Parts: sequence; C-alpha cells; structure tokens
Amino acid sequence: MQNETPKMPKGMVAFIIIWITQFLSVMTSTMSHFALSIFMYQQTESATAMGLLQVFFITPFLLISPFAGVMVDRYSRKLMMALSDIAAGVATVFILVMSATGQLEFWHLYLAAVLNGIGNAFQWPAYSAAISTMVPKEQLGRVNGMMSLIEAGPGVIAPILAGVLLPIIGLTGVLMFDVITFGIAILALMFVFIPNPVRTVEGVEGQGSMLKEAAYGFKYIFARPSLLGLQLTFFTGNLFAGMAGTMVAPLILARTNSDSLIFGSVQTAGAVGGIIGGIIMSAWGGTKKKVHGVLLGWFLSGLFGGVLFGLGSGLWWWSIFMALYIGLIPWVNGSNQAIWQAKVAPDVQGRVFSARRLIAWFTNPISPIIAGTLADFVLEPAMRTGDSSLAQMFGGLVGTGVGSGMSLLIIFCGVVAMLVGIAGYFIPAIRNAEEILPDHDQIAQAEEPSPA
Repeated sequence: MQNETPKMPKGMVAFIIIWITQFLSVMTSTMSHFALSIFMYQQTESATAMGLLQVFFITPFLLISPFAGVMVDRYSRKLMMALSDIAAGVATVFILVMSATGQLEFWHLYLAAVLNGIGNAFQWPAYSAAISTMVPKEQLGRVNGMMSLIEAGPGVIAPILAGVLLPIIGLTGVLMFDVITFGIAILALMFVFIPNPVRTVEGVEGQGSMLKEAAYGFKYIFARPSLLGLQLTFFTGNLFAGMAGTMVAPLILARTNSDSLIFGSVQTAGAVGGIIGGIIMSAWGGTKKKVHGVLLGWFLSGLFGGVLFGLGSGLWWWSIFMALYIGLIPWVNGSNQAIWQAKVAPDVQGRVFSARRLIAWFTNPISPIIAGTLADFVLEPAMRTGDSSLAQMFGGLVGTGVGSGMSLLIIFCGVVAMLVGIAGYFIPAIRNAEEILPDHDQIAQAEEPSPA
C-alpha cells in the first residue's frame, strides 16, 4: 500500500486529491450527523440522551489517543489514515443497515459513537503527520488553511443539503451518500503516494514498549520549552475561549427572548467567517513568521470574540464579531500547526500530535462547568439588579438584568485571551520558537532506514 509507482500522484497533487475526497466525506458525514440528531431527539426527547453521544465518542478517544500516536509512527501513515476512515465507515454502515431494515434505535448511535471516537484518535495525528512529509514546509500555512475549510465548510452547507434531501430520500438515503463518500476517500488514499518519514535520532531515542512510546509524545513536548510554551498558550487560551463559547447560546437566547432565528443567524455568520478565513489562509499562507499568527491571532480573537462581542447586543453586532472571531481561527490554528509540522521530527509526529490533542481537549469538559457555575450562581444573580457592588462597577459597561452577567464573563474571557497573546511576546522561548527549534529537515537522521 505504501510503495510508490511511477503513476502515483505525489506532493501537492496527492494532497489536493486527498483534500477533495475528505471534504466530500466530511460533508456527507455532517449531513448524517444532522439527520441522526433529529432522529435521536424524536426517539428520546432528552438532552441528556443526546449529550451521552459525546461521552461515548470522547471516552474511547481519550483512552486510545496516546497509543494511536504510537501506531501512526510505527506503521505506514497511509495505512493509519485508511484505518481511521474505515472505522468511521463501519460505524456508518452499521447505522445504515439498521435504518434500512427498520431496526434502528437510539442506542445504536452510542455504538457508532464509540467506533467514531476510535477512528478519530487515529485520524488527526495521521493526517497531520502525513502532510508534513507530502508538501514543502513553505506551503504548510496554505495547506493548513485548506484543512480548516474541511472543518468550516460543511458546517454551513451540510445542514441545508440535509434539510432539502431528508424529505426526498430519507435518513437511509443520506446515510448511503455518507458510505459512498467514505469509499471514495479510502480509494483515493490507495492511489496516491504518501512517503513515510526518514528515521531520525530523536525517533530512535523514543523507541521502546508501547507504553514508553506513548509517554514519549508528552516527554518530547515537555523537554522543549518553545513547544511547551506554545502548547500552554493554547491550553490557557482554549480554557477561556471555551468558557466564552459556552455562554454564547444562553446569552443570545436570554437577550432575545429565546429567538432561535437570531441565534441561528449568528451561528451561520460565524460559519461563513470560518470559510472566508480558511480561503484567505489557503491563498495567503499566513505571516512569514508563523508565531505572529499564533500570538497576534490570540490577541485579536480575544478582542473580537470576547471583549467586543460581549459589549454589544443585537443581531448585526453579534454576527459581525462572531464572523471576525471564527474567521481568525484558520490563521491561528494554521500558523501553529505549520510550526509543529516544520519543527517536530517526522517519525515522532504521531505521538507528539496525539499528546498535543489530548492536552488541548482536556479543557473541553472543564470550560462549560466553570462557565456555567460562574454564570448561574455568581454573575447573573449579582448583575440582575443594580444593587450589588459588581453591578455598580460594571453595570455601565454591560447593563443590568438577564444576560448581563454572561456578557461580563465573555468580556473577562476575551481580556484573558488578549493577555495570552501579549504574554507570548514577553517570553523568548515562545516569541523566538521558530529560531530556537531546528526544522525537522535539519535533524540528524539515524543510520538505519525507516521501515517500509
């Protein structure tokens, strides 16, 4: 599956083939998710039952991620990419068969979520590591901008398509499209060349048992202050961005008397901003010094998505700053990804990138708990009238009444995100990360060749 033939597309051509087929696959998967969410709610009418889907997805993901990174480094990147798609494809085929035979029940979706969690544990490190060996490092910013479109684009188009197609072809028809595009994506992988990385000294140092190699991804990051600084920048920023993001829906609904149209319009504006940002990043590639994309990007994200978003109200105000905020994400993430892909030894990227994702996703269950508790039990009660000291201090800024406490929390989180970006410029290990860390093509290669 890995050997190159003279006719195999490679480099940017191979990447574009994979990108197109993955975009189609993610598009139809998003359509399936939309349709299955409706099915789940009709079956259960329970927010808890729907929330358990995320639990069944994230639990195997977290448990398997460190070991998935080891396998990405040990075996063919192409094989690992295919396995991640196959796992998700099998889950979809299972749901399709249940739906087509009239036996689909809501708990079947939990089984599918487990398979999807396993597949996703392999997918991101495998694709991220493969890209760094497929394209020149000068193109990494543009390529990661294109990858951000895979995340943003389907979020706008897929619900509309699903809404149009569901009455015509039903849930089974939507799932059939999903299965077909999975097959196309897997076939595309078979017909392109994806080089395995050369064996480096760092890769040899990380060899050992499965457990030792799984821990090596974390060890690699903690041994390099620049990488650790970048990761802590994202950890801190994600923690507070997640808190602010948790407040967006309740804030808008509280201040618009639960107007779902306004809420949906703001979400759509954000998705459109993400698409525009991805297109710009794909064409531009980001600043020459990628760390500016990370630090300045976090500063602007906090300004637009936190401070300014929280200060105003109304459809147009929220939509503009939501679009600006989401539009910055491809620049921030693409710049950061380009640094890691250029600096981390290719034959340990699977383990290192799995460790990165695990650290980053650690904030996911924490942010909503902190934000919800602060809003419900501290800020909202304090800002409901003008009597409290907090309302007297900030009432002129965000007003008083329902939603004011949530606005204040969003502004606070935005200020912290801005400080995260500013702080990075005062820490040499972060500010000069690209000069301190050698590019992976400067890292000494081991004497033994990489296995086929």
